Amino acid sequence: MLRHLLTTVRHRWTTLVPRHNCHYHRSATYKHPKTPTPPSPPKPPKAPQKPQTFTFHDVTWEDPYSWMPSLQDKVAMRHMDMYMEQEEKYTEAVMSDTERIQTKLQSEMASRLNFDLSTPPVRWGPWLYYRRVEEGKQYPVLCRRLASLNEEFIANKSPGAGFDFASGKRIEQKLLDYNQEAERFGGYAYEELSEISPDQKFLAYTMYDKDNDYFKLSVRNLNSGALCSKPHATRVSNLAWVKDGQALLYVVTDENKRPFRIYCSMIGSTDEDALLLEEQDENVYVNIRHTKDFHFVTVNTFSPTSSKVFLVNAADPFSGMTLVWESEGIVHCIVEHHQGYLYLFTDAAKDGQVVDSHYLLRSPFGSSSSPRIWENVFIEDEDLVIEDVDFCNSHLVLITREGRKYGICSVALPLPSGKAVHLRELQPHFLPLPKHVCKISPGPNYDYHSTTMRFTISSPVMPDAVVDYDLSNGKWNIIQQQNMLHERTRILYGTALSSAIAEKSTNVKFSSMNDVKSQDENLWNDLSEFYACEHHDVSSHDGAVVPLTIVYSRKNRKNNQSPGLLHGHGAYGEILDKRWRSELKSLLDRGWLVAYADVRGGGGSSRKWHHDGRRKKKQNSIRDYTSCAKYLIGKEIVHENKLAGWGYSAGGLMVASAINCCPELFRAAVLKVPFLDPTNTLLYPILPLTAADYEEFGYPGDIDDFHAIRKFSPYDNIQKDALYPAVLVSSSFNTRFGVWEAAKWVARVRELTIYDPKHPILLNLTTDIVEENRYLQCKESALETAFLLKAMDS
Repeated sequence: MLRHLLTTVRHRWTTLVPRHNCHYHRSATYKHPKTPTPPSPPKPPKAPQKPQTFTFHDVTWEDPYSWMPSLQDKVAMRHMDMYMEQEEKYTEAVMSDTERIQTKLQSEMASRLNFDLSTPPVRWGPWLYYRRVEEGKQYPVLCRRLASLNEEFIANKSPGAGFDFASGKRIEQKLLDYNQEAERFGGYAYEELSEISPDQKFLAYTMYDKDNDYFKLSVRNLNSGALCSKPHATRVSNLAWVKDGQALLYVVTDENKRPFRIYCSMIGSTDEDALLLEEQDENVYVNIRHTKDFHFVTVNTFSPTSSKVFLVNAADPFSGMTLVWESEGIVHCIVEHHQGYLYLFTDAAKDGQVVDSHYLLRSPFGSSSSPRIWENVFIEDEDLVIEDVDFCNSHLVLITREGRKYGICSVALPLPSGKAVHLRELQPHFLPLPKHVCKISPGPNYDYHSTTMRFTISSPVMPDAVVDYDLSNGKWNIIQQQNMLHERTRILYGTALSSAIAEKSTNVKFSSMNDVKSQDENLWNDLSEFYACEHHDVSSHDGAVVPLTIVYSRKNRKNNQSPGLLHGHGAYGEILDKRWRSELKSLLDRGWLVAYADVRGGGGSSRKWHHDGRRKKKQNSIRDYTSCAKYLIGKEIVHENKLAGWGYSAGGLMVASAINCCPELFRAAVLKVPFLDPTNTLLYPILPLTAADYEEFGYPGDIDDFHAIRKFSPYDNIQKDALYPAVLVSSSFNTRFGVWEAAKWVARVRELTIYDPKHPILLNLTTDIVEENRYLQCKESALETAFLLKAMDS
């Protein structure tokens, strides 16, 4: 048979080719087939260049992409649309080989979404208010029910839609269907403000009108469900109810989005809304809020030179405004009223000296002195910082911090009159907390007469826990927290608590924050058994110590070989978001390490820490961040060629500037709606800027500030002929985010740096509804994660 086969083969060769070529072709049969040539990598698009020269403070520079923000130039906008389409196709082409992993990641992230049909109810008087999602609907419905009806009722499970099948009665009242609001506003429902009147008869709320780029005010009758005939104001930035819900104060903005007018609208009246205040000075911004007891409305005015607080009598809003406090510069100041005393929580300078943290002052309401005399409530404690305060009728609640350790404590009211006291002398009751708390956020806490207050506890290794704290007896209950191990979320309603939680509910009365220990760590759904959280101190370029938080999977971390993702923000004195984020689990479970650099310019420390990272000192933020990056690599915590950066908004500026300084430090970076062109944005703003923006990044009219801006501007300091890391820049078509900032930087980096297809510079354009759609969020997060994985594997 073998002979026959060989004969057959020879016969075929003799019949197919001339005999004298037979030798060569027979040899060719033993050659390995040629490997197909891989397709050439897609070529990045090139944006049109239209160089324009600018001069300021005797400094001249050329900007080839200054045409991109020309919103009024139809030709420029057509070019921009074409360029954006090319960028979109390029990103799709570069990421086409990650489609399978993107699908897998999106599935992973979607499986971790909170699928609860309802939010935890907020109690106010006899009512429980909550939002729930109906099957097949994109947006929630705002509902309420009487707390006295069917207290064992768990709203998101049974009975359906608030119907009690036992009694045959509907116990739920639909107040506002946001799906119907979406129909009013072009298929998009984004609410910024929502205030229920103190008599609980009306709901005032603002919805974003994306066609006109402003928020529109509506008032709805909660008994009939009908919209009130007025007010129907636009460009509304603040709300406050007065006259026990018979009238509404609201603030409107000018064309530059500066809040400058206060109106009073009488509900049910046909009279025109009355103008209470108009601030003519273009540098002054106006803000209003009601005190917790609804006795007063505070009117705050801010400018670069001063901050003032006025009081309006809520019972008679037309009686005028009374100045109760003022300070130099822009400072934080909140005034509350409690049983004949005004309380002021502020970080204003004392006796002309800048302070490092907030403090609480008190003044009798009936004081006739001018100016009003304010006295300290607490003696200053260098070790204990008061981060926030909240009031109810019977207690004062303080969110405190000792170093990196956060706490919540309550003090019975009224406070002793006379001189200031040490907080510890008042025997505060501290709530037990889990390990590694990175943030405590007060809840709505509308009910001034309730002794129960709500807080959200956040940690890098624990899903957010919503906790109700009974100030009268120290008992507390977790009413909502996702259990990542079982992929479900616990939500408790009314007084219907699971027996396990009720048994573990803790009654604590400790005099010291250090005495408080959680009785049951497992109660918090803490993930520290599976994910480690470490705190490091990093020495920056000038010796400043920068806190660095590191999170990793105990099971999947690869010693000295782990890829790492370094987060940073460092602006506006805002605390870096270090909360557990379920989408990062996909990286952690693949052996990645996630780190958070609390650089100067951000919050979580002192006022000085913020000021040392803004304006002329903005370079400190950037160098703090690069110091943390070098620390992670130098200590072999992260592989030397596997570090990525991540920054959002102003954090994107910092990360991009760090890349300009040290492109070799990073393998990849993700910049989300970043601020990348501060020189042009601050000099020639296309979108309105506030005084806080200039206080943060500098006034270009000040020559020293101008030179500092030029120095830290990512767009103006791209290294020529350098190899940059792979960068994914996400921006939005919504002009509020300034898509041209990202487009200009991407085009300039490609123009000036070394092109390497393994280090692509990508521009990802998102829709403006991503924040409102959890599944779109998963899609965007999956793309970012796939990009990082691809960059590390390339």
